[in-house]
Parts: sequence; C-alpha cells; structure tokens
Amino acid sequence: METRSFPGNVDSLDPLRDYIGELAQQAGLSKKSTYNLKVAIDEIATNIILYGYESEKITGTYNLLSEITETELIVILEDDAKPFNPLENELPDELDLSVPLEEREIGGLGIFLTINGVDDFSYDFSTGKNRNKFIMKKG
Repeated sequence: METRSFPGNVDSLDPLRDYIGELAQQAGLSKKSTYNLKVAIDEIATNIILYGYESEKITGTYNLLSEITETELIVILEDDAKPFNPLENELPDELDLSVPLEEREIGGLGIFLTINGVDDFSYDFSTGKNRNKFIMKKG
C-alpha cells in the first residue's frame, strides 16, 4: 500500500481532497464515485482533526494508505487519536431525514453519508491506531 501523511489540522483537508481525486482518477472511478469518496473521507478526516486532535489539544498527523487493485480502490485513514468507531454512532433513520434541516439537531448526517456513499466502510482499532477503511469498486 502507498502511504501519505497529513498534518492533523484543517489546512490539510484541501490537499487531502486533491490527493483523493488523483487516486480516484488513477483507479478509473466515475465522477459520482469520486465525489462520494471525497465526501466520505473528508467527513472522517474532519472528525479526526476536530475531535481526535484539536478538542483534545494534541498535535498529530494522520496517514492515508491506498491501494488500487483490478476491481477496487482501497483507502485507509489511520490516526493515533483516542479510539472512535463511527459505526457505533446512532445514524439518522427515515423519520430523522424527513425533518426539515432547521429543525434537526446537529450531527450524525456526515457519518450517514460516509457509510452510504462508499461501497464498503469498516473501522478497526489496533496497535494504538484508528483505521477507517473505505472501498470503492471500479466500473
């Protein structure tokens, strides 16, 4: 897997999005799949930065590991902030999604878009690292 490191601050988000675009193009993903992957990775990276590092007043980096196979693009965001499993959050249901935005509570929608925007999403915490894995199928 190819690895690229990014500083754990919001200034890293634009270069991260650009890099995801490059990977998606190399993998031959459609524009829609590329957009969905960027949204998903942006959400998790933002959470890592804001809640894993900044709110804890720690400085850190996060790594993006990637692999392009014959059938898919695999991307893993890895960080050493406190453990956080996005899959343990309660996601909005159809009733929640039908409430007008101005009446909704803040939060939860980004993780919903992450999980539903990629072909596969998983989370693992091992060797002191959060690992958020995104898979987009080609074609």
